[in-house]
Amino acid sequence: MDATHTKRITKWLPIILSFLIVIIGSYLIGFKSGSNSVAPENLVTSLSNKDSGEPSSTKADFSTFWKAWNIINDKFVGTTTTDQQKIYGAIQGLTDSLGDPYTVFFPPVESKNFADQIAGNFEGVGMEVGIKDGKLAVVSPIKGSPAETAGIKSGDIIVKIDGKDSISMPTDQAVQLIRGKAGTAVTLTVSREGVKNPFDIKITRATIDLPTISTEKKGDVFVIALYSFTENSANLFRGALKEFIESGSHKLIVDLRGNPGGYLGAAVDMASWFLPSGKTIVKEEFGRGIADNIYRSKGYNIFTNKLRMIILVDGGSASAAEILSGALSENGVAKLVGVKTFGKGSVQELVDITPDTSLKVTVAKWLTPNGESISKLGITPDYVVPMTADDVKNKNDLQMNKALDLLSKEP
Repeated sequence: MDATHTKRITKWLPIILSFLIVIIGSYLIGFKSGSNSVAPENLVTSLSNKDSGEPSSTKADFSTFWKAWNIINDKFVGTTTTDQQKIYGAIQGLTDSLGDPYTVFFPPVESKNFADQIAGNFEGVGMEVGIKDGKLAVVSPIKGSPAETAGIKSGDIIVKIDGKDSISMPTDQAVQLIRGKAGTAVTLTVSREGVKNPFDIKITRATIDLPTISTEKKGDVFVIALYSFTENSANLFRGALKEFIESGSHKLIVDLRGNPGGYLGAAVDMASWFLPSGKTIVKEEFGRGIADNIYRSKGYNIFTNKLRMIILVDGGSASAAEILSGALSENGVAKLVGVKTFGKGSVQELVDITPDTSLKVTVAKWLTPNGESISKLGITPDYVVPMTADDVKNKNDLQMNKALDLLSKEP
């Protein structure tokens, strides 16, 4: 994790979330926090006062804004709102105009809720949501969460939330509707590939305990299942690798299926156990003439050429999970088995606008070591192994079986 005021998390951050985790909780990789406070009483004047914040690089005509403002104040007969609420609405309209589901303004209540999410205090259904092909979609339900128990699947399109149309709803608005106190319920109407008509799933919210990692042996193969990239994931992964080494096996499966991402630093640290110092793990592309930022291996690189490694991925593998799998795949360390990943590869920066409001803005895109855009393409495995709903129901894990089969054959 970076300095106190610079945190990077993945985040749906599924477009994972960003932002994604609806716990609802969202891990948006590439997430930073900063500070650029403006006193609340100065918000209105800053729009017309160049010294208070009017952009010097544009020639925007704010007279149109002020004319609309005055007409609304003089003529509108609906529910009265404060000038401050109108300013919040104007900023939200500004972010909406960008067409980016991950650039979001948070008024006071929403800002506190989001801060609670990234701090790990979650009450909700336990899933990450994002925008996929212009639709509100489930990146992945959290393992053992109410969403998973109720039958939510990666790739489900959320058509309605408690009867309210949501198929094209911004992620932040959807998060507010789906989140809630433990013990209360929410009904999601979802459409699913292979199912003719949308159907309802009722989910009782709960306090979500985020699972992080588990290990097991399957014959002579050691399996590490990583469910999220939390602040502590890098340390837990190091412990799992110690178990792997002590097991005497040289065959490793890292299961990143349904992993919506999390902290960028954790992904970089994990990849560094397998790569020489200086090897590219991920590139951060800013555009606008700004040089790319390249994250390189720290060079732990403790494994010999004897290591045989496979990473399992699916449509619920997003952001940090895509960074780790892309880095180890393109650097020739691991083969990928499963289906195409979600494709969440953007970087958000969280900036304090006032002490109780904040702006999450997309500032960069993630590229694999070979320069492929994670957001545009996702990552296609070396071995594509689809699984049907019946396979999942019957616990017929074709992807794990394929990985075990590949590792059983000595090169």
